[in-house]
Amino acid sequence: MAIFNRRGDGGIKGMPAHVAQDAPTKDRPRMTKGALLRKKLTDTSLVHAMAAHSPLSARLAEEAGFDALWASGFELSALHALPDVSLVSMTQHLETVRAMAERVDLPIIADIDTGFGNAINVIHAIEHYERAGAAAVVIEDKSFPKVTSLIAGGRQDLLRIEEFQGKIEAALSARRDPDFAVIARVEALIAGLGEAEALKRAAAYEEAGADLILIHSKQKTPDEIESFVRAWRGRIPIVIVPTAYPDMTAERILALGKIKIVIYGNHAIRAAVTAMQKVFATIRKDGGIQNADKEIVSVEEIFRLQDMDQVKANEKKFLR
Repeated sequence: MAIFNRRGDGGIKGMPAHVAQDAPTKDRPRMTKGALLRKKLTDTSLVHAMAAHSPLSARLAEEAGFDALWASGFELSALHALPDVSLVSMTQHLETVRAMAERVDLPIIADIDTGFGNAINVIHAIEHYERAGAAAVVIEDKSFPKVTSLIAGGRQDLLRIEEFQGKIEAALSARRDPDFAVIARVEALIAGLGEAEALKRAAAYEEAGADLILIHSKQKTPDEIESFVRAWRGRIPIVIVPTAYPDMTAERILALGKIKIVIYGNHAIRAAVTAMQKVFATIRKDGGIQNADKEIVSVEEIFRLQDMDQVKANEKKFLR
């Protein structure tokens, strides 16, 4: 099923569809990143968001044809070789989001964990993430500091519903662009509290004004998520992150009819680690790079991703 790279009538030959359609004109300024994400949610049956932890991984995801990016806190923590337990600061994550937004045109969904503190911290975060170029944020209903969701036996303490509603309302009050999306992440299934509690919390977060609900699960099959989605009676759409249950295909997601975003939550960093481990081991085994060099991209490909041709053109034009 062709899901990526859909082109509208405004497509320009040789230019990615999203760039062509959203290019500014004299009469039509460039739409905000929030508006771009909203448009994708309207125009696309299912938005596919790939995790990224750097401008380079963001650019590779864009070139692969994904609809959006997930600025993953887990991936950034892993990039720093740190556990995902609120050790990476807001400043570190924010600067990564800003750097990604400067290099790609895809809308970025920023994973801001618990919002870096209480509702006051959330207000501060929203103001900065919106200015940095994010299209949306996901805030989860855990206590700060959090523990990563998928770790076996991890501490999963949730906030009171009323406190998290306050965080959502604070986020909404802080945004300037009404299209900037506030996504409420429900961790009740992760905490083992069951579907009824998850539905209760999701309904309360919708009442507080959340634009979408992200429901998370660490079960190895999609059954728990599918049951929640079928039981969901809310008006706002659902986001899922099928890391633990990889059998949840696009076809299976679309059959449920209520999910609008699927996030591939940590595959960029896992792919990078897989490749580096393999290449490093080959170099050590062979005592040199003679075989490993054949298995990796050329230096010229890195130059392309760095836009070195543009640098050369600018030097020729302007250096005198």
